[in-house]
Amino acid sequence: MKSFIPAEDQARRLLAVALGGEDADLAVVNARMVNVYTGEILDGSQIAVSEKWIAYVGRDASASIGPRTQVLDAGGKIVIPGLIEGHTHLVWLASVSEYLRYLVPGGTTTVISETLEAYPVAGVEGVVDVLASFADQPIKLFGTAPAMVSVSRATAGIADRDLALLVSREDVLGLGESYWQALMQQPDSLLPAYAAVRGQRKTLEGHSAGASEKKLNAYVAAGISSCHEPISAPDVLDRIRLGLHVMIREGSIRRDLAAISKITGTGVDTRRLILSTDGVAPDDLIARGGLDHVLQKAIDCGFDPVAAVQMATLNVAEHFGIDGMTGGIAPGRCADMLVLPDLGTIDPQWVISNGRVVAEGGHMLVAPRVHAYSAQSRTTVHLDAAMDPGRFAIPAPGHPSTASVRVIDMVSDLVTRAAAFDMPVVDGRIPCDPARDILKAAAIDRTRRPGRTFTGLIHGFGLARGALAASSAWDTCDIIVVGTDDTDMALAVNRISDMQGGAVLCDGGRVVQEIPMPVLGVISDLPMETLAGRLADLKAAVRERGCPFPDPLLSLIALTGAAIPFFRICEEGLVDLKTGRTAGCLSDPASVDSG
Repeated sequence: MKSFIPAEDQARRLLAVALGGEDADLAVVNARMVNVYTGEILDGSQIAVSEKWIAYVGRDASASIGPRTQVLDAGGKIVIPGLIEGHTHLVWLASVSEYLRYLVPGGTTTVISETLEAYPVAGVEGVVDVLASFADQPIKLFGTAPAMVSVSRATAGIADRDLALLVSREDVLGLGESYWQALMQQPDSLLPAYAAVRGQRKTLEGHSAGASEKKLNAYVAAGISSCHEPISAPDVLDRIRLGLHVMIREGSIRRDLAAISKITGTGVDTRRLILSTDGVAPDDLIARGGLDHVLQKAIDCGFDPVAAVQMATLNVAEHFGIDGMTGGIAPGRCADMLVLPDLGTIDPQWVISNGRVVAEGGHMLVAPRVHAYSAQSRTTVHLDAAMDPGRFAIPAPGHPSTASVRVIDMVSDLVTRAAAFDMPVVDGRIPCDPARDILKAAAIDRTRRPGRTFTGLIHGFGLARGALAASSAWDTCDIIVVGTDDTDMALAVNRISDMQGGAVLCDGGRVVQEIPMPVLGVISDLPMETLAGRLADLKAAVRERGCPFPDPLLSLIALTGAAIPFFRICEEGLVDLKTGRTAGCLSDPASVDSG
């Protein structure tokens, strides 16, 4: 962060440029500037920039403009601060440099991303590698340290020394999302981490979906400072009344902005509201954009345009404590600005980041840096041996003909619940039953305890034949696979091992679709456009085989996630999020592990 704060010599030059003693490097003139500090739109504004920073904002920068100054005539167009994405997942599907090819032309000049995907599979070294990929880019990129709430005990929690290392870094702004259920069930697992992070005066990012009033109060009392989970205006009000910053999601996993926009009729102050995506998949990014699309939709949904701009700029910066660096157009701040046709059209003519014009007319002018990930980050799939179909057997000792079995029941494409089915026992084992849409689901540890496997049953996934597998299972170090056939399941897992990560669909003993993701087992090296095409092909092939969900790969990898109710799977067993208990498949008490 020091590189974004003027050193003494740079401050001296800022002083000189502001007073007209030296020429600015860049000037924006004839602008209608949105002042996010006052809510005003100021006609005839002029802005002078020295190196990365704004030196002057006012009506006459002529004394600071000389022959070496690059002058952008806004022609009476709107100028707003660069957009700040406050909650997203850049460690997902595509590389950072590929994301920036689309984010930057849309006007995003600062991003704060989760890093939790790296820690379970590559430890703190993996997180540091991710942070290295954020450095020396055309825009500012920051991370949050992973809180590591997980359904697997192998990956739950972050080591004290690792957390201390990360939160001491200037490019880490806080602790990433930690789910309220974990705090209520096991406060000792999170409170020390909360104290360490708050001791560094950094934020605790929250995830409070489903919390009752008392539990929400307790969560906030523990130090949580934001939540991105509200899906309605009442949800938002409940949280901002307790002092939280609320991040309104409009991305690929949730689209809540339209429902939440009803809050505009309440007269509530919007300065605690933040616009965010919570992650944008390649197809959505290409078709709609990133935070620029969210800001446009907020305005279209009835938010006051200036308030909406604050929700994508200053509000975010204030939440993370970086408002002295960015978030508004003012002297001493980084020169992060967008020139727009008008306040109702978020389509930047120019994008200025750190004092440079980095995009014009939707095209990048400064190429993102392509990061060379470490060898460790590229070798995160470790199995004890090649997967054999027999390892997916579900034994049923003491059950000669039938057994009552716990099953993951898909309530929607993401939400699950526990169900019980009577299943036949054949040769001492429980087979799947595709005719009743009861398939096998298995989680295989790929790093901590390589090859450890748990196989259960899942109802409602809809796959009529074959197997779908992925190495990007949420919140764990697992490969997750769902299938109708043990041989196809083993083939898919082994192919993922060969590729060092990815997603694979197998059917009839052959690989039908595959997407390599060799970086941490979650990131592809493919160009964004190619990756989007491959994901579309995979989605279509899985849906052709009966899966009804809009994004079958997302539905698959979320099966291990601790954030979505209510019944999950990991390499240790089936996990009831209501109780925190881990259990086996058989419904008799002997199969339960209360750990």
